Amino acid sequence: MKIAFTYWQDGNDWLGHLDEFPDYVTQGQSLDDLKAHLADLQRDLTSGAIPAVRHHAELELAAA
Repeated sequence: MKIAFTYWQDGNDWLGHLDEFPDYVTQGQSLDDLKAHLADLQRDLTSGAIPAVRHHAELELAAA
């Protein structure tokens, strides 16, 4: 399974979020560490461990 994510480096910290869940930011000490934290976050967000999860989606509209 592949999951899109956005990441950036701020000083020595690597921060990022899953694109489907942009409100939930996590961090790591390296890019690989950040990826591990993002994988844990994805499991928590989709398992029901975190209540009232906000989702990001696209809405397709018909042309006017």
